[in-house]
Amino acid sequence: MTPNPNGAAVAPPAFKPQRQGFLADLLRHKGGTFGLAVVVLFVLLAVFGRLVVPYDPNVGELGSTLAGPSAQHWFGTDELGRDTLSRVIDGSRIAVVVAFLSVALAMLAGVVIGVVAGYFGGWVDTVLNRSQDVLFAFPTLLLAIIIVAVLGPGLINAVLAIAIVYIPRFARLARASALSVKTSEYLDAARLAGVSTTAILVRHMLPNVLPAVIVLAALSMSTAQLAYASLSFLGLGVSPPQADWGSMMSKARDFITFAPWLVIGPIAALVLLMLAFNVLGDAIRDVLDPRHTTSTGPATSV
Repeated sequence: MTPNPNGAAVAPPAFKPQRQGFLADLLRHKGGTFGLAVVVLFVLLAVFGRLVVPYDPNVGELGSTLAGPSAQHWFGTDELGRDTLSRVIDGSRIAVVVAFLSVALAMLAGVVIGVVAGYFGGWVDTVLNRSQDVLFAFPTLLLAIIIVAVLGPGLINAVLAIAIVYIPRFARLARASALSVKTSEYLDAARLAGVSTTAILVRHMLPNVLPAVIVLAALSMSTAQLAYASLSFLGLGVSPPQADWGSMMSKARDFITFAPWLVIGPIAALVLLMLAFNVLGDAIRDVLDPRHTTSTGPATSV
């Protein structure tokens, strides 16, 4: 509070964000444009894929088994005569659900753990940190396989397994960000003003944690895709006849010597989506970095 000429106390001016037009800045970034366009494409395929597939992805023609790429079947057909392109498109729904849901769950739990540990410190920090160290001690894929083996195969259990495996990386990042602002002057001022602990965590610490966490979330969606594809390849994903890219690659392995086209579609889709998430994550990091300058000049601020 500062006094005005009449001696009355007035509130300081409201904080104005330093960055405006995040989406516009992201679209001006070449990598951001590519990554966002590809991700949006796969989201649209996930939502409307069943309306645009040329054939029913779960119904085949026994007279067209293992047919090569043609004008009727661009990616050929599988051992049951099902159109591979239709199954790749239909599998995008599983891919998008896994990427967004598993990372969202991991981010939510990890941010809460990290912010609480960083703010309170002491035995709270020690207990939460050691619990994350236990998860870090296992290789990512091995721990996911163990969790799915305990819970049972299926999409929901696979999503939960990937989320649990990814919690430590969000918790560590959130804790580091929380520690960097824990002793800042504005937090001291908030404590002296009698602001509750919950309000401090939500209104003051969380906004400082989110930029780095958002970047990590975008990058983690790429590796989450690979983790789920690996689980599905091992038969721990969705149940047949639902198509997903990992199970398609697993079945294509038996025919790869004389029907290699079966593996090209799901691999191409998986690589493209992973690349899009990686490029988008890098672009978000560049846009959120206040020192970042684009080819059109330095980012504007108000």
